[in-house]
Amino acid sequence: METLASPLCTTHGGLVNFFGGGSVSVLGFPLQHLKTQALPDSKKKLSFGVIKASVAKTEVALLRIGTRGSPLALAQAHETRDKLMSSHPELAEEGAIKIVVIKTTGDKILSQPLADIGGKGLFTKEIDEALINGDIDIAVHSMKDVPTYLPEKTILPCNLQREDVRDAFISLSASSLAELPAGSVVGTASLRRKSQILHRYPSLKVEENFRGNVQTRLRKLKEGVVQATLLALAGLRRLSMTENVTSVLSIDEMLPAVAQGAIGISCRSNDENMASYLASLNHEETQLAVVCERAFLETLDGSCRTPIAGYAYKDDDGNCIFKGLVASPDGTRSMTIALKHFLKFYLSSFYSENNIVCFSSNFVISSLSVYISVLETSRKGPYVFEDMVMMGKDAGKELLSKAGPGFFDF
Repeated sequence: METLASPLCTTHGGLVNFFGGGSVSVLGFPLQHLKTQALPDSKKKLSFGVIKASVAKTEVALLRIGTRGSPLALAQAHETRDKLMSSHPELAEEGAIKIVVIKTTGDKILSQPLADIGGKGLFTKEIDEALINGDIDIAVHSMKDVPTYLPEKTILPCNLQREDVRDAFISLSASSLAELPAGSVVGTASLRRKSQILHRYPSLKVEENFRGNVQTRLRKLKEGVVQATLLALAGLRRLSMTENVTSVLSIDEMLPAVAQGAIGISCRSNDENMASYLASLNHEETQLAVVCERAFLETLDGSCRTPIAGYAYKDDDGNCIFKGLVASPDGTRSMTIALKHFLKFYLSSFYSENNIVCFSSNFVISSLSVYISVLETSRKGPYVFEDMVMMGKDAGKELLSKAGPGFFDF
């Protein structure tokens, strides 16, 4: 399904702001659609690469980078550091940049699924606080972890060029999800992945409290806790661990998370020096794609309990193509509740206006109950800021309308 977006927005009111705290943050990058492909000799070997932080030992650093302590987060911080050093000679001197590791709520609580912990900013709150308090100068985040509203006194002026947005399938016994035997368990902490897996392969089971860093999840797979898992290909590429990949899922088979594969870097809103450094690293195409995706997410008011996927990219003609999805956590949610709201209103109105009742509302509700598990939409329009914000918001409004009352009341 493809819907053309309106040509141009005529107002910036309520739209994404690149530099304002308390506004929808910006960032992302489009990739070409790539077909599902298998990577050779990957099913029987799992490697566990580790990247360690090399924190400069100096009393005074010109720039302090705040980051989580996982190998992937450190890889992203190192990528940021290296780009800053190559672009600014004063930052290339020994000790000029320091990496500061900060533990977040999401890192501390590993015994529960993310959806059960609740709240937004599980992997960013403590880093943002350190930024606001002046303990660090910039914060490096995986953009998919960043809430749609930034904390006051902070801005997010930079996205590095986006990595591959697709999800990787990893298994020691099958080459794809379709080849897993019925009853096989797939480990993933992502409700987005869970809902799409069960929607297409209802015979499979999902272990949703499958948490930990990439190395931990690969170890659990090797130990037989699950028969397969899905991981972001971007993370595996940044860790140089793609030899673990069994196959890569196409965008059509597994729509990625909003801003998946994009790195976002924030600083204090009054720090012009840091803002200037970050502006020099910004990848505009990525930033615009993430703007579109996050406008979609903000309209749906998504949380860790809502499976939402969104992806914007530039096609061969230079247009923006956006695809969005919202689903029930198990991929099979009944819409009886939504129909019940509608039918009760309709039947009561019909009775009061016509003073007759032709049939039992309970009978109608049970007869008309249908099962809607995944709702999808798409848009096409100019690869321009205003248009892309409009496309994201319009796509979100469409899915809210299709879902009806009760769909998000899990």
